Amino acid sequence: MGIITKTAHFLFSIYGLLIFTIWMLLLLPFFIIAFFLPVPANGNMVFFLCRIWATLFFICTFIRFKKINSISLPEDKPCVFVTNHISYIDIPAMVLSTAPKKIRILGKSEMGSIPIFGFIYKMGTVSVNRKSAEERQKSVQQLKFFLSKNVSVLICPEGTFNMTNKPLKNFYDGAFIIASEMNIPIVPIIFPDTYNRLNYHSVFSLDPGKCRAFILPAINTAGMDAIALKEKVYAAMEKKLIELQAGWISKT
Repeated sequence: MGIITKTAHFLFSIYGLLIFTIWMLLLLPFFIIAFFLPVPANGNMVFFLCRIWATLFFICTFIRFKKINSISLPEDKPCVFVTNHISYIDIPAMVLSTAPKKIRILGKSEMGSIPIFGFIYKMGTVSVNRKSAEERQKSVQQLKFFLSKNVSVLICPEGTFNMTNKPLKNFYDGAFIIASEMNIPIVPIIFPDTYNRLNYHSVFSLDPGKCRAFILPAINTAGMDAIALKEKVYAAMEKKLIELQAGWISKT
């Protein structure tokens, strides 16, 4: 990558950060109002606002978000969304691709320490410290609570960024155990373009362009154990990423 291209990406990334911050501050009074609402109404309002925030961010940064093969899910029934995780841009893509469902995202507890953003983050996510078995179990119970309240959940089964040249990293079991135990369908979502919009190598790699979310058919969990369910979901997501020729996948 030439010096001119690197400089352009750096400047555009600074612009993107300013856009992200400005819209966050403009919406902050409404997030503060959400803080005083009871559970789960507080988080529901947070995600309504986050969808506005994500839409405005994408528009202002010339990122063309498009949801493809969207399936119609009953509003009175929750589901477990699972996505691949390859980019910082995955988060706004997650927020928009799951609309209009009420949702909570399983996220890293460290993110809650970021000034202002962390305040919003804590209301809209179920935080987990993966190093603590007790905290992991607590987060599982919280996810089950929200599912029981007709609030869907989203989990990245890879746990963190996929820094390999393979379509996916190995999956953790949590999402599949929850879905299997509660007999709740799993809906896989694929983000093949977010790596090209802002990859994990640098926060200064923001690039305008397409950002597609492919919603795959819901997978019925009735009668399936967690391991078989995990393998089925992994295979479906891997196949779609290869078919779409996602940019990080090795061609050799």
